[in-house]
Amino acid sequence: MNRQIEELPPCEITIKSDGTWYHKGVPIIRKDIIKFFYEHMELDEKGRYIISWRNERCIVDVEDTAFFVQRVDKKGDGFLLYLSDETQEELDPETLYIGKENVLYCRVKDGKFPARFLRSAYYQIAEYIEEEDGKYFLTVKGKRYFIRHAED
Repeated sequence: MNRQIEELPPCEITIKSDGTWYHKGVPIIRKDIIKFFYEHMELDEKGRYIISWRNERCIVDVEDTAFFVQRVDKKGDGFLLYLSDETQEELDPETLYIGKENVLYCRVKDGKFPARFLRSAYYQIAEYIEEEDGKYFLTVKGKRYFIRHAED
């Protein structure tokens, strides 16, 4: 099995750090095709993004991450995330972290994938982030969740 994973071909699909999808350098603009790819995406044990469909597998070239938080709504005492695959899910505040260049991330899809907050979504959640003694946290359901740095 490991040998088979090593030999996976490239999909010739690139996902840029702003969430834009390309095939052979041309933007993919059809949302239904992107949604299809998301539905068949997985991470292998090496952290590579794989599209798997009908016994065919290929590697996606991902600059940062495949999933993006496009919008955040305060929902009761939690937060609802609107993701780039056109789904929504509740934020798991324990998974929040700061990555390179001070970009905010969390884990989505039952913790399987990292998701990058796009600028607008970051500003939407940032108004609820508080600071204490130089550390930042988000309060969800009455509990403080400190936002760690990826290298921590």
